[in-house]
Amino acid sequence: LARESEAVVASVGYRLAPEHKPPAQYEDCLTAAIHFMRNSEDYGVDPTHIIIAGDSAGAYLAATVTQTLTSRPDLPKLRAQVLMYPFVQGLDFNLPSYQQYCMIPILPREQVVFFALQWLKREPSLYKTVLEGAHVPPEIRLKYRKWLSPDNIPKEFKVRGYKPHFPTEYRKDVYEQIKVSFDPLTSPLLAEDAIVCQLPETFIMTCEYDVLRDDGLLYKKRLEDSGVPVTWYHGEDAFHGIINLFDNGMLTFPAGKRGLDNIVNFLRDL
Repeated sequence: LARESEAVVASVGYRLAPEHKPPAQYEDCLTAAIHFMRNSEDYGVDPTHIIIAGDSAGAYLAATVTQTLTSRPDLPKLRAQVLMYPFVQGLDFNLPSYQQYCMIPILPREQVVFFALQWLKREPSLYKTVLEGAHVPPEIRLKYRKWLSPDNIPKEFKVRGYKPHFPTEYRKDVYEQIKVSFDPLTSPLLAEDAIVCQLPETFIMTCEYDVLRDDGLLYKKRLEDSGVPVTWYHGEDAFHGIINLFDNGMLTFPAGKRGLDNIVNFLRDL
């Protein structure tokens, strides 16, 4: 990315879960971003052309940091954000992509829930309850339905075995343990309209064979509905983590290079 887009890339070595409980990861990325933005000219970077990017968990952190920076008038305005197959919500693990590709490597559905519980330092025994959606209070489910609903997923993405899911009975005890997952710092899809409408131009990459595909699709729609310009690239033959396999010997996948090429083209055109 640095070479092909002729950009300066600063990669954040943020503290990892579960050894470090959230929001440590977010705080590290935010601190690094603010430092870079305040000192961008020391790195030979135009302060009006700063972009925040990430893939997978990094895309989640990029989304949360970008949302936070919208309310910082003391800093340069971000030029764009680049989100590669992001995780943006922890409420519904039965969206079409979660059902269709629940066993697809490298990120099966059970791992997403397991990682989320590990990240929150909660017992893995909560896995089944969370997977079934019993951790979501009815009033919260109703509140966020306009942003988080299978109805917002285009029909062409529902043709591979999707069945509407009806959550099991609400469990208040489970909600109390993981209610932090309903905070926009954990689920950026749930940010208020006043924040979302201020977000910069965005590139979103989704992969067909990825449980997080629909997270990306939902965030794309949320941004577009708020008037944010979105460039979307969908890897029809790609899976989660594909950009890491664009040039990896026997494990090289052309879909990875196509994804990177689209990101580079977006960056060059800014």
